[in-house]
Amino acid sequence: MVCCARYRAHPAETFDALSTLLLGSARMAPDVLQPHPLMMAPFGLLLLAIALAPLFCPGWWGRHYPKVSFTLGALTLGYYLIGLQAAPRVLEVAHEYVSFIALIGSLFVVSGGIHIIVKGEATPGVNVAFLLVGALLANVLGTTGASMLLLRPWIRMNKYRVTAHHIVFFIFIVSNVGGCLTPIGDPPLFLGYLRGVPFWWVAEHCWPMWAAGLGILLAMFYVVDSINFRRAPREVREKETAHETWRFEGLGNVFYLAVILGAVFIEKPLFLREALMVGAAIASYRTTNRQVHEANDFNFHPINEVAILFAGIFLTMMPALDWLQGHAGQMAGLTPTFYYWATGALSSVLDNAPTYLSFLSAAAGPAVSDPAQLAALLERPGFARDLVAISVGAVFFGAATYIGNGPNFMVKAIAEQNKVRVPGFLGYVFKYSLPFLLPMLVVVWLLFFRG
Repeated sequence: MVCCARYRAHPAETFDALSTLLLGSARMAPDVLQPHPLMMAPFGLLLLAIALAPLFCPGWWGRHYPKVSFTLGALTLGYYLIGLQAAPRVLEVAHEYVSFIALIGSLFVVSGGIHIIVKGEATPGVNVAFLLVGALLANVLGTTGASMLLLRPWIRMNKYRVTAHHIVFFIFIVSNVGGCLTPIGDPPLFLGYLRGVPFWWVAEHCWPMWAAGLGILLAMFYVVDSINFRRAPREVREKETAHETWRFEGLGNVFYLAVILGAVFIEKPLFLREALMVGAAIASYRTTNRQVHEANDFNFHPINEVAILFAGIFLTMMPALDWLQGHAGQMAGLTPTFYYWATGALSSVLDNAPTYLSFLSAAAGPAVSDPAQLAALLERPGFARDLVAISVGAVFFGAATYIGNGPNFMVKAIAEQNKVRVPGFLGYVFKYSLPFLLPMLVVVWLLFFRG
């Protein structure tokens, strides 16, 4: 079990490391792009727009968010193609975006063809059990697959009193923290697997943090949901404690779900993986009974919104990720405390998969490109502790914002489509991430990474 740092991080050391990372230095990797720091501005503007526009001008944002996303993305795209002449980097990001949308979109379509009918028993205790099952399932289907499959029945089983905390804790537990035990669970861990981290290494070393984080979040949810349940009118409580019934329709789509999950492991030839995912989605959509789609209120609006916004996000975050990669060499030899908080903080606003890879490169050095060397490096307790801190930070902090991990924004969009009131970007952070998620993250740090 990995539960402690090599030594306790001195506050001055951590401050110096963060200062070096944030302010930069002349020592940067020569083989990576070095974009001007000002080119991070479009990414910041897009984040501000996503956070503030729905709050202050929702009607305008609903009509014009594609223009905002594409305009800011085009600024960064032009800078990379003309200013840096970095067409290969743009093609790399385009491939990552296509892979992301193929996975998210195909799981959205296939899960939309599976209708789970749930009636009764939406008590706080049953809800906790459901979230626990969802967390375990996230390690088999991935956080995206589990989220897409379970969100609609989760909303239906709580339909008489569903509110924002049901959606946010679903994102915390099923869409993020739950998937910390296998490479299938979350994209950062899958990147580690592709680089040479053994499949079961994550479960062997990260299960104590997973159990602690999940236990804390489930306990918090139980308290909040119990208060919500007691405040509900008597007729609502009686409906929710009625005899429980479960019924499944469209189970033929489980086959297409298996095809998508199997395709995740295909690397060559190029785009075969994505073609299989899209093919499975098309076959699922055409073979699913229309009544199942109608029962799920299925339409393509949520995936359209996610595709448009993340097109801008993938483009505008290139300078931030490349700048981080260029300064990765300055982070070698630091403590698990630094890796946990630095990986986590950046994962909450950047895509947590490339953030994980940047810090893995910093900790492993040249071994990151050689699976045999990386496997040997994992035998060293110091490096193993660093990698656990990086892995847990990337997965857990991905729940901090709607854009920290791919499923988060999709869950929000589907919940809104089902007329559930969910918090905006800032409301999510200040009403839920800071008072609920952050204390859990601090406890995990104190227990396992502080020393």
